[in-house]
Amino acid sequence: MSATTAPEPMESLPVRSPGTPVVLDRREGPFGEVVLRERGEHFEIIANGCFLMDTSDGRSERLLIDVALASLPAGRTDPSVLIGGLGVGFSLVRAAEEERWGRIVVVEREQAIVDWHREGPLDRISGTALADPRTGILHTDLIAHLRTATERYDALCLDIDNGPDWTVTESNGSLYSPAGLAHCHDRLTPGGVLAVWSAQPSPAFEEALRNAGFSGVRTEEVAVARGVPDVVHLALRAG
Repeated sequence: MSATTAPEPMESLPVRSPGTPVVLDRREGPFGEVVLRERGEHFEIIANGCFLMDTSDGRSERLLIDVALASLPAGRTDPSVLIGGLGVGFSLVRAAEEERWGRIVVVEREQAIVDWHREGPLDRISGTALADPRTGILHTDLIAHLRTATERYDALCLDIDNGPDWTVTESNGSLYSPAGLAHCHDRLTPGGVLAVWSAQPSPAFEEALRNAGFSGVRTEEVAVARGVPDVVHLALRAG
């Protein structure tokens, strides 16, 4: 019998670790670089190298909407809500799931994030909410909108930073200043609620809210696996 040559071993294919992020899109916008990454089953948004949010949990983003609605005066029908920051879409989805909300307006300054929801991978999260006839998207800077708009909302649910003490861009700091909080106050209907997401509690921000004329200032916490809890700062415009 003639000898046979042993087959050469097949080249092994690289295996992607579930913990290794994969960049899906990277764009340079007016406020710097924004990146959409996929890590295992989840998506992440990075702005100027700063982690903003991912799709691994979302409890505190949903709480932002829930506590705002629960804080409104009893009997208020079809309340309007402005959501500051589209992010991964959890807050928008939560608002659209609740039939009691009337108009739902989302302000997002990054066109890339809007595109990832309308035409990209994040559509699987927010597609139904974006198709809701109550929903509208404004591609503009939140701070400029609060300063120049004339319409009022029953609730402002703001999540554009990691909190008042940890902003994504330096210009965002003006939102939490006395002037920025005055604009928030002006954009609310009497009895309206301001809800601000933060990755950590901020007693200084609570004091700033009181100094800006808000009442009923309080903080709702959501425990996380490690470290300090995520929180939602709440404040009411007097009726």
